[in-house]
Amino acid sequence: MSTNLQVNGHTQAVDADPATPLLYVLRDDLQMNGAKFGCGLGQCGACTVMVGGAAVLSCLTPLSAVGNRPVKTIEGLGTVDKPGVLQRAFMDEQAAQCGYCIAGMVMRAQALLERNSSPSDAEIREHMAINLCRCGTHMRILRAVHRAAKGWQSAAAGTTGHAT
Repeated sequence: MSTNLQVNGHTQAVDADPATPLLYVLRDDLQMNGAKFGCGLGQCGACTVMVGGAAVLSCLTPLSAVGNRPVKTIEGLGTVDKPGVLQRAFMDEQAAQCGYCIAGMVMRAQALLERNSSPSDAEIREHMAINLCRCGTHMRILRAVHRAAKGWQSAAAGTTGHAT
């Protein structure tokens, strides 16, 4: 069955069963490999993407549940040559060790910052709790989210927008 899916601002036609998990459609049909298959049970967060502005576990989200809502993946935040503010903050804080969880972490943080551009430590910790990092970079991730928030605030104020 053909479905139109809006991913990172582009409409894509996919031929997939409506019950297929969004993760499989992104990886197998659209070759967007940023979201990772971790546990397949919605317990690790490695597959996190945004649907309609909210962070979702794409391994548990069937294609039919997406509807007309836009999907945003890590690939839609920036490029290797021009990373987005949040991606740059994660790099600057060296928040990745093995890198497996990072796309999901970034996408969950993106959803938070789009909703609240100045979250407290407690708000970040609560929002990010579902995503697991087995390498233990949680403090670096916390710093990266704060760094990105400052970068967004600078951009909104008309300064450079690049967090330092």
